[in-house]
Amino acid sequence: IIRRILLIIPVLLGAIIIIFTINFFSTTNPAMIKLGLSANDPEKLAAMEHEMGLDRPYIVQLGSYIWDLLHGDLGESNVFRKGVAITEIVAEKIPISLQMGLISLAIALALLTKEVYSSLFIGIVAGGLLYSNFGFEGTVLHVFSDGIVSVLSDAYNVGILVFLVVLGTMVCMMNKAGGSAAFGRWAQTHIKSRVGAQLATVALGCLIFIDDYFNCLTVGSVMRPVTDKHRVSRAKLAYIIDATAAPVCIIAPISSWAAAVSGFVEDGKGLSLFIRAIPYNFYALFTIAMMVMLVVLRVDYGPMAKSEALAGGGDLFGGGPDPYAGAGEAPADKGRVVDLIAPIAVLIFCCVVGMVYSGGFFAGGEGGVLARFSTAFSNSDASVGLMLGSAFALVFSFVYYMLRRAMSFREMMGCIPDGFKAMVPAIMILTFAWSLKAMTDSLGAKYFVRDLVKSGAEGMQMFLPAIVFLIGCLLAFATGTSWGTFGVLIPITMAIFPLDDPMGIVCIAACMAGAVCGDHCSPISDTTIMASAGAQCDHVQHVSTQLPYAITAAAVSCISYVAAGLLVHFELPGLLALPFGLALMAGFLLWKKKSGTR
Repeated sequence: IIRRILLIIPVLLGAIIIIFTINFFSTTNPAMIKLGLSANDPEKLAAMEHEMGLDRPYIVQLGSYIWDLLHGDLGESNVFRKGVAITEIVAEKIPISLQMGLISLAIALALLTKEVYSSLFIGIVAGGLLYSNFGFEGTVLHVFSDGIVSVLSDAYNVGILVFLVVLGTMVCMMNKAGGSAAFGRWAQTHIKSRVGAQLATVALGCLIFIDDYFNCLTVGSVMRPVTDKHRVSRAKLAYIIDATAAPVCIIAPISSWAAAVSGFVEDGKGLSLFIRAIPYNFYALFTIAMMVMLVVLRVDYGPMAKSEALAGGGDLFGGGPDPYAGAGEAPADKGRVVDLIAPIAVLIFCCVVGMVYSGGFFAGGEGGVLARFSTAFSNSDASVGLMLGSAFALVFSFVYYMLRRAMSFREMMGCIPDGFKAMVPAIMILTFAWSLKAMTDSLGAKYFVRDLVKSGAEGMQMFLPAIVFLIGCLLAFATGTSWGTFGVLIPITMAIFPLDDPMGIVCIAACMAGAVCGDHCSPISDTTIMASAGAQCDHVQHVSTQLPYAITAAAVSCISYVAAGLLVHFELPGLLALPFGLALMAGFLLWKKKSGTR
């Protein structure tokens, strides 16, 4: 160890000599930079070179340079802040650099451990340490009082958590009532073709847009008998389930995902921002379009092509065993299709009413009903609207199932803790992400990032949507969670751009799209795991067969974000990138079909 430490000395010395030599023989003259316009005067230039010691021999200047470094003298800045000592500038930036390290710590831990809970919590603790100057009492108080307790006592955040718990309860009730199983029986008698079975699965996945957990848990159990009958591989079913879970929820204003994204936006404008970003959420839109094109064009490629070929011969599991053999399901003959549709329809209606109520629709105002509705929806408070709407929908569900005698009162009450337990992972991620945001806000990190990007990326802002998308993909893939990625990237993106900036809207959408893409590809994502379970497909097979499709949609999305950034930069409609990307996707799949790739 001592030998390695001693080796640092010659390495540093060599680096110093190389850097100095490059600067010495470069064409840039520090004296000219310091003089500015006065550098055209030969006498002043010669005097400045003599004052700075630039007229001395190379070896003398090198020795003086090393001597000054050993004494902590880094010279003066000639560009950033002329005339100010570099050591002073560095000292000023050390605190904010440590604060920015807080976010980097959370990201690095997530990438290394692939575990989001501990990574976010360690990031929170690091924020408390920096805020309190590493004092024990100050750290504990800031982490819990100003962090976790503060975000959990915020009315807006609590409203979103209440909505999640109510949603989990309703999901549990709909499954226990047998509505999902009833829809599956109905579908078996009305769907007559292989293409129809896949399109029906896509349609049901899009219908159940309120929550990705509900989607995965319901679509698989409902459509699995139908797709098995028409020899659709379990891997293809798992892909459709996964691709209609998060990608659909992230473009649905009435969903747990909309509530989560809204929770990271201040001043109650989260839902309005979410809606405005939907047309730019390219990955979600392209994934849904790609599913329909794959089914209609009857084209598959990569490992999925092999699975589908084997399924055509009766092997639904891609040459492997049934991982869920012997896992029978209890029949639910008492359920009807309306037991699934009615609660969802009432939930959607009540949430819409609740949101326009929070936006002041019923308080009156100028303009017609449609104009007032649009204004109220844009000004709505997602927390209040979704909380009230879901509460009324829950009451309706209790009364409806009681009148239908689908469940006993005791069974309905048992759905409350079961629904809460199903939402615990989402609640934990949101709580820690909110707390980490509180830590970074208290340290002022977002303002530093905003100023840094604005000053250092003026020439590349047109490419920021694509950069944000790729960062979101990487982080969500490593952690397996979209919501944790939202908590890190959305506050930073919003600190860079105001809400009314068109480039900001595209970047927010890119952040959400990247998070969904990474989550969709990640083998440790809870949604990916639940999609495998819902389809009763081997998890490794699901990940390997889905990855080429997800990468295709991601590549087209990245290109479209580059196009959108360029369009917005030159003050053209960024939405033109959407049809461009759809045409690119269609062209690729047609080429695949023409080349004979199944």
